[in-house]
Amino acid sequence: MVKIIDACALMAYLEKEEGYEKVKNLFIKAAEGDSDLLMTTINLGEVLYVLLREYGQEETAKILKVIETFPIEFISVDLEITKQAAIYKAHKKMSYADCFAAALAKLKKGELVTSDKELKEVEEEIKIFWIR
Repeated sequence: MVKIIDACALMAYLEKEEGYEKVKNLFIKAAEGDSDLLMTTINLGEVLYVLLREYGQEETAKILKVIETFPIEFISVDLEITKQAAIYKAHKKMSYADCFAAALAKLKKGELVTSDKELKEVEEEIKIFWIR
């Protein structure tokens, strides 16, 4: 099954927070070719602005080089994803970035990997893999 990584899941892995091991196992499976991992560029941007605030530009650039080696396919948002994200934002209490992760999960019929409780808003529409 296709898995969609959101910013919370990637940050948990990078900062070795609770749920880190679950994300690590997903990376291993993806690297072995057992599953596909996707992330929107919007959600990657969310990770990057958090890293920039915490570590500054130079360190964030180094971390981004590491992220680029992960077995994640980064998906640029197109009109279809944007429309679905807008529908979620109009009707659900979720951040705009979370709406893009949820939209990708819905459109790809995938499972959203997260620890963000806001995403309970779409739990009846899409599958969610809770890392904590």
